[in-house]
This record gives sequence, C-alpha cells and structure tokens, in this order.
Amino acid sequence: MKRFLFCLPVLLVQCAIAQTANKIENVIIITTDGFRWQEVFKGMDPAIANNPAFNQGDSAGIYKKYWAKTAQERRKKLMPFLWSTIQTKGQIYGNRDQGNNVNVANPYWFSYPGYNELMCGYVDVAINTNEYPPNPNTNLLEFFNKQTGWKDKVAAFGAWNAFDRILNEKRAGFPVICGADSCGGNKPDTDQQFINKQKKMTRSPWEEEHLDIFTHYAAMDYLKKKKPRLLYIAYGETDEWAHEGHYKDYLNAANKVDTWISDIWNSIQSDPVYKDKTLLFITVDHGRGDKTKAEWTSHNAKIVGADQTWFAVMGPQIKAKGEITTKTQMYHKQFAQTIAQLAGFTFSCEHPVAKGFHELLTK
Repeated sequence: MKRFLFCLPVLLVQCAIAQTANKIENVIIITTDGFRWQEVFKGMDPAIANNPAFNQGDSAGIYKKYWAKTAQERRKKLMPFLWSTIQTKGQIYGNRDQGNNVNVANPYWFSYPGYNELMCGYVDVAINTNEYPPNPNTNLLEFFNKQTGWKDKVAAFGAWNAFDRILNEKRAGFPVICGADSCGGNKPDTDQQFINKQKKMTRSPWEEEHLDIFTHYAAMDYLKKKKPRLLYIAYGETDEWAHEGHYKDYLNAANKVDTWISDIWNSIQSDPVYKDKTLLFITVDHGRGDKTKAEWTSHNAKIVGADQTWFAVMGPQIKAKGEITTKTQMYHKQFAQTIAQLAGFTFSCEHPVAKGFHELLTK
C-alpha cells in the first residue's frame, strides 16, 4: 500500500505531462475545389443522378455505388473517412439544414478570389478574375515560412496551374508544384522521375489543370521525404467534372479525395515526426448551385448558393465533437487566423486579417 501511495503522485504527474505534450507542431491544409456541402452532408443527389443530362448514361452505376436510404448512410458511402474517423475524432461544419452555416465572404464566388480569401484571411475585391496576376497579398503559408523553425518547411501542391500566382511563389519563397509542374526539382529521384514521366505521358482533359492523382502522389512523396511542417494540397477534379456536368465523375473524384485524405492521415499517424502533433484542415474555395438543380454545374455571384461551403478539422487540441449542428455563421476569411492561432501564432501582415475562432474548436 505504501509503495502504491508513493507512486501515485508520480503517475499523476506523468499523465499530466502526456496530456499537455500533444500540441500542434505541423499543419496540413487540404482543399477539393468546388465540392458542394449538399453531397458532404447528404450524399449523392438523386435529382441529379436520375437526370440524363448529368448521369453520363449510368444512373444505375451511380446508385449501385453511392445510394442508400438515409442521408447519413449515403454520405458515408461517398466519404467514408470523413464520416468515420473525422466525425469521431474531429469536427465537421457546414450543414445548412441544421442552421450551421459556412460561407465565403468575397462577392465573386469562384476560385481565385476564394483561395485568396482562404489563404490570406482577407477579401480583396480587386481580385475579380481567375486570370489575376501574382497575388499582392501575403498568404498564411508565406507567413509561416518566415517563422523560426518553419523556414523552408512549407510547400504547396495543386492540380490547377494558377496556384503559383495565387500563392505568389516567386515572392513567397516556398515551392509551389502545380499544374504540369514536375516534382523533385533539378535532381528528381527514382520515385519522382516515375511520377513526372507518368504525368507527362497522361493527357489531362483540361488545359490549365492536371489530374489529382499526380498532385496527390507528388505531395505524399514530399511529405515522406522532406517532412514539411506546413503542407497545402489542392485537389481540383471535383470542380472540373462538375463544370463538365459529369455527376458520376464528380462523385468519384470526391470519393478519391476522401481516400487520399485517409492515406495522408494514416501516413502521418505512423510517422513520429507527425503523430499526434499535426492539424488537418479540409475545406473548399466556393460552393455550387442547387436551388435550380441544373445549376449544380456552375458557380459565380449569379448562382444562388455558390457562396455556401463547409470545412472539417482534426488534430491535437481539437475537441472530438463530430458534426456540428448548432446554429452558427462562419466565413472563409476567418480560416487563416484560426489555423495560425491553433499553431500558436497571430497572423499579421500588410493587409487586415479577419478574426479567428480557434477557441471554438478547442473548448
């Protein structure tokens, strides 16, 4: 008994140390372009899947893979990792049917303004086209790259070739591998040479964007070999297939992204550099139409609902609350500061940065 009583305080101290040791030391941000909150929270939409204009002649195939009687079952078929691991260990926001609202604050509701808002914490109304030149605004990744211990530990990978402008690669000083860019720099290793060769040999359906699979595996290669502290991965096929009106491909693209997020999480949780020390933040750049079903393919300020979005977060300090059903209103311009605060910083630069909400995620 005496020995037990003597050891108990030591055990309590050790437990206290273990509880406080797990803090956010790394950040992974993931976006899947233009993926609607409707599918995230309700799964496949039968009104679209049954429409010959959008189902690619394979309504039966869509139903076989993604249909279930309830929205909860359908969404889990579409995004099983999101609605298992992240729902259990993290938080998911944006179910407007529950009054939990997430929106972009910019007035344009398309990609460049959306990514600027997301990454800079700031709505710049001058950025009103996807062809806008290199972004004059300091972004979150650029800010982290200037912090002690984070310098040269920041990287971005994106399917769309505009990310070198959106993140202003030349000024920001961290690598941005996007579009048709090769990975591995001037001396790619065997793995990187294989990725680059396959990418070069594979025709992309789109002039300005490459297939997500190359973005994913190049980013995973970088994650495992370079051990960045902040990694941004931007998938794009959800948006591109939606613009094509290909609902089957759109759903399949989202399903692949969910699988890849699972791969990323499993990889970092098996690596002592990242295990229980890494924040995972997942979102989009804009929404899409839904009020008029045929407008699900589109997004801009004239499309009702194209400003409606969602996000999910998981990692140390993030309370395991699952799907958030309280009535709230959040904006993308708040994300950058929130991520900075979670990592122990205050994001400040030459432009205003919207107030974050990190305390809501940790309490």
